[in-house]
Amino acid sequence: MITGTQIRHARKLLGWERYKLAQRAKVHSSIIERAESVPGEPPITNYQKAFIREALRAAGLEFTNSVKLRSAR
Repeated sequence: MITGTQIRHARKLLGWERYKLAQRAKVHSSIIERAESVPGEPPITNYQKAFIREALRAAGLEFTNSVKLRSAR
Protein backbone atom coordinates (compact mmCIF):
# COMPACT_ATOMS: atom_id res chain seq x y z
CA MET A 1 0.00 0.00 0.00
CA ILE A 2 1.07 3.56 -0.70
CA THR A 3 -0.56 6.48 1.09
CA GLY A 4 -1.36 9.98 -0.07
CA THR A 5 1.15 11.32 2.44
CA GLN A 6 3.88 9.03 1.09
CA ILE A 7 3.20 10.13 -2.48
CA ARG A 8 3.30 13.82 -1.53
CA HIS A 9 6.50 13.46 0.53
CA ALA A 10 8.20 11.33 -2.11
CA ARG A 11 7.39 13.84 -4.83
CA LYS A 12 8.70 16.71 -2.71
CA LEU A 13 11.83 14.75 -1.79
CA LEU A 14 12.55 14.45 -5.50
CA GLY A 15 11.83 18.14 -6.04
CA TRP A 16 9.08 17.31 -8.53
CA GLU A 17 5.92 19.25 -9.24
CA ARG A 18 2.71 17.24 -9.58
CA TYR A 19 2.82 17.43 -13.37
CA LYS A 20 6.28 15.84 -13.44
CA LEU A 21 5.21 12.86 -11.33
CA ALA A 22 2.12 12.56 -13.52
CA GLN A 23 4.30 12.48 -16.64
CA ARG A 24 6.63 9.87 -15.16
CA ALA A 25 3.72 7.74 -13.92
CA LYS A 26 1.78 8.19 -17.18
CA VAL A 27 -1.34 9.41 -15.38
CA HIS A 28 -3.19 12.73 -15.46
CA SER A 29 -2.01 15.33 -12.95
CA SER A 30 -5.51 15.36 -11.41
CA ILE A 31 -4.83 11.75 -10.31
CA ILE A 32 -1.75 12.91 -8.41
CA GLU A 33 -3.73 15.76 -6.84
CA ARG A 34 -6.51 13.35 -5.80
CA ALA A 35 -4.01 10.84 -4.40
CA GLU A 36 -2.25 13.48 -2.33
CA SER A 37 -5.51 14.95 -1.02
CA VAL A 38 -5.78 12.37 1.79
CA PRO A 39 -3.24 11.18 4.36
CA GLY A 40 -4.15 7.50 4.05
CA GLU A 41 -5.37 5.24 1.25
CA PRO A 42 -5.67 7.39 -1.90
CA PRO A 43 -9.04 7.47 -3.69
CA ILE A 44 -7.54 6.21 -6.96
CA THR A 45 -7.42 2.80 -8.62
CA ASN A 46 -4.84 0.15 -7.74
CA TYR A 47 -3.66 0.42 -11.34
CA GLN A 48 -2.95 4.15 -10.90
CA LYS A 49 -1.22 3.54 -7.54
CA ALA A 50 1.03 0.96 -9.19
CA PHE A 51 2.07 3.43 -11.91
CA ILE A 52 2.82 6.14 -9.33
CA ARG A 53 4.75 3.77 -7.09
CA GLU A 54 6.82 2.48 -10.02
CA ALA A 55 7.63 6.02 -11.19
CA LEU A 56 8.88 6.88 -7.70
CA ARG A 57 10.91 3.68 -7.47
CA ALA A 58 12.45 4.33 -10.88
CA ALA A 59 13.51 7.74 -9.56
CA GLY A 60 15.44 6.02 -6.78
CA LEU A 61 13.02 5.99 -3.84
CA GLU A 62 12.44 2.89 -1.78
CA PHE A 63 9.25 2.23 0.15
CA THR A 64 9.55 0.29 3.39
CA ASN A 65 6.84 -1.51 5.38
CA SER A 66 6.49 1.55 7.59
CA VAL A 67 5.40 4.97 6.42
CA LYS A 68 9.02 6.09 6.02
CA LEU A 69 10.68 6.76 2.69
CA ARG A 70 14.35 6.51 1.96
CA SER A 71 16.46 7.13 -1.07
CA ALA A 72 17.83 3.97 -2.64
CA ARG A 73 20.71 5.97 -4.12
